[in-house]
Amino acid sequence: MTINASQFLKACDPSRALSISNPQDRSYYIDFAPVRGSNIIQELKRTIALLADEGTCQLFTGHIGCGKSTELLRLKTELEQQGFYVIYFVSTEDLDMSDVDVTDILIAIAHQVSEKLESDQIRLKPKYFANLFAEIGDILQTPIEISQVDFSVGISKITARTKDSPRLRNQLRQYMEPRTNGILQSLNEELLGQANLQLKQRGKQGLVVIIDNLDRVDARQLPSGRTQPEYLFVDRGEQLSKLNCHVVYTIPLALVFSNEVEILKQWFGGGVSPKILPMVPVQRRDGTHAEDGIALLRQMVLARAFPGLDAAQRLARIPEMFDCVETLDRLCLISGGHVRNLLGLLRNCVQRGDPPFSRDAIEHVIRGQRDALVRTIDDQEWALILQVVEQQSARGEVEYQTLLRSMFMFEYQDQQGGWFGINPMLTETKKYQTWAEGRGVRG
Repeated sequence: MTINASQFLKACDPSRALSISNPQDRSYYIDFAPVRGSNIIQELKRTIALLADEGTCQLFTGHIGCGKSTELLRLKTELEQQGFYVIYFVSTEDLDMSDVDVTDILIAIAHQVSEKLESDQIRLKPKYFANLFAEIGDILQTPIEISQVDFSVGISKITARTKDSPRLRNQLRQYMEPRTNGILQSLNEELLGQANLQLKQRGKQGLVVIIDNLDRVDARQLPSGRTQPEYLFVDRGEQLSKLNCHVVYTIPLALVFSNEVEILKQWFGGGVSPKILPMVPVQRRDGTHAEDGIALLRQMVLARAFPGLDAAQRLARIPEMFDCVETLDRLCLISGGHVRNLLGLLRNCVQRGDPPFSRDAIEHVIRGQRDALVRTIDDQEWALILQVVEQQSARGEVEYQTLLRSMFMFEYQDQQGGWFGINPMLTETKKYQTWAEGRGVRG
């Protein structure tokens, strides 16, 4: 079997989420739950299954690029296997992440749910929305006659007109904001409630809506002084949590570090903390290598090259990909267990030449990534990085925004709980090594 460089490059696309319902994606998928410290997807699924006849609302977060979308698609597949009707959608399809309001999210949910139902021959036309759309059509100068088209088509016309036009979006919000409770009531009774009834008549356990990419909502400050995520999920969280179905929202990781986290827990999940997907561990708290995590990352790399083989067979083919296993492990370790970083490094390797990849080629790619990262760090940020290295913990939104969002630090889980480790790229800089030698810090 000769490695197809073009196919391997496509398989290493860092922006591509895997869906285990797709046979090719399933051959690439590696389950990291055994080493991540907890099985988050199992917990989300179990909560929905145990409360199948009730509405549940759960929050899911983690570093951007740590594999959340792939895990949510796995959740979708497993819930469908249990008889649930699941609608997964990427919020950026309907929303402008720099400017989002609660009514935007509710309308996006109505759009995605109705579109999926209509594709399965379940057509609902809520009377409240029919009247609302007629009035909105006048505002947007886009006549919408709901009786002439499917419900989802009417919403599509609205979102298409407003997504790329801040002026129209503002006009629409001024009209819709006083009607938020009416929109929510209609959504629950005339759309989600009716959908649940018809789905159960078809033998389904219930309706589940998974809303991905809301963790990418811009953290800009609003005129009120609140950040956009705080406004959406804390100030208006009660409305978002009241949908008449099972809902999983992705939220920005920053909210977990805010002073509002207790309020967040009360609105969503019945007082349960948001579920955080940690990095795949490549090292332990004491700096020693986490062999179990590294072994699974090896398999993630090799599965992209040899998707039709089992784990043992892939390991036997390492010489076709790398000059030695140590070179592969070098990539796994330097990624810090951040799956998107690892895939990005692999793509850079392929862009430089065909496998097998030499240690020199790997080091060239690593240097390029490391230099790009280091150029973004100022002295104040370095001081904060080194402080967190000593404490292995980060507290507050300032430290989150500075360290985690910028990928200077990663969060891991073990039997003692969560802890923070420095991005391994930074441990190879002169600044860090000088500091570590002076304090006897390992790594």
